[in-house]
Amino acid sequence: MVTTKGAPKAPAGSGSARQAPASAPVPAPALAQAQSQGQAATNAPAAAAPGRLLRVTHDTEYRYAARVESAQHQARLQPLATPRQQVLSFSLDIEPAPESVCTELDAFGNARASFALNLPHDTLLVRSRSTVRVTPPAWSLGARGEPPPAIANPDAAQATAWEAVRDRLRFRAGQPYDPASEFLFASPHVACDPELAAYAAASFTPQRPLVQAAWDLMRRVHADFAYTPNSTDITTSALDALRLRKGVCQDFAHVMIGALRSLGLAARYVSGYLLTQPPPGQPRLIGADASHAWVEVYDPAWPEDGGWLQLDPTNDRAPGDDYVMLSIGRDYADVTPLRGVIRGGGADQELKVGVTVEPLDAA
Repeated sequence: MVTTKGAPKAPAGSGSARQAPASAPVPAPALAQAQSQGQAATNAPAAAAPGRLLRVTHDTEYRYAARVESAQHQARLQPLATPRQQVLSFSLDIEPAPESVCTELDAFGNARASFALNLPHDTLLVRSRSTVRVTPPAWSLGARGEPPPAIANPDAAQATAWEAVRDRLRFRAGQPYDPASEFLFASPHVACDPELAAYAAASFTPQRPLVQAAWDLMRRVHADFAYTPNSTDITTSALDALRLRKGVCQDFAHVMIGALRSLGLAARYVSGYLLTQPPPGQPRLIGADASHAWVEVYDPAWPEDGGWLQLDPTNDRAPGDDYVMLSIGRDYADVTPLRGVIRGGGADQELKVGVTVEPLDAA
């Protein structure tokens, strides 16, 4: 077994806007920032809660039909460090033990661990353990399905009409570069397509604030699509899911991202974990949770998280302190928790994944 700990160090000028040192303190509430800049605070939220402490254990086990002679793997299992998410500890255990594990930041600021197995093996076990403290968003948090005041009645200083954001992100010679524009384009699982644009159109009426329209789109995806396990797989595209009108969290996120991008808006895929509650009187089951996926959409005026508003169409809500961000990318292909290439292994392999998310203190 090889155990790696800690976070990778980013070279100067690398990483993403979300990447921050794991020890960085949570910044002052967005209200104070808005007031210092002279922004209207009509819909300003109360000060953010101190955060929730969560422990995540993610087990991935492969059993091969025949011996694997050699393998190359990449893991994205270390949670992101952001202004609202402190990574207090992280370890990665691998059996059989590789000679070394190289961890670096990928193009989106995610920690990517690469390792090679050059000895024959019949099984592979990768276990990550993380402890994080998550602070809830100050501006987007509200009851399930109900938009908070900053979205239901947004102030013009904190929410832009969606057409203005679209026009800002369009390429024009001499226009300043906005990093969010990297998330405008089609990606392996998400097309920019008139069919997806037509689906989004009912929410994005003329001059509607982007964050309000995106919230409405989230609600429509939640209402129009049936959550149906095993109805899709990791190769299902956003267009496939749109036509099926069913799927799992990955499909809900892909459809919403595709609808936003098809209107010329920047949207990205978030993978992570969600703290689930056991039935009353029942113990929390070890390994019974699963990875989750949701969406971020960009409005440069939005006063939190660098302009990225997080929305979860699967659960019809904005993520709070019960969500743990693992990776961000254009779609699932950029954030796959574990991927690799093997020599040998036979025609079949058995995969078992177990995720446990536990609260370590009161919210």
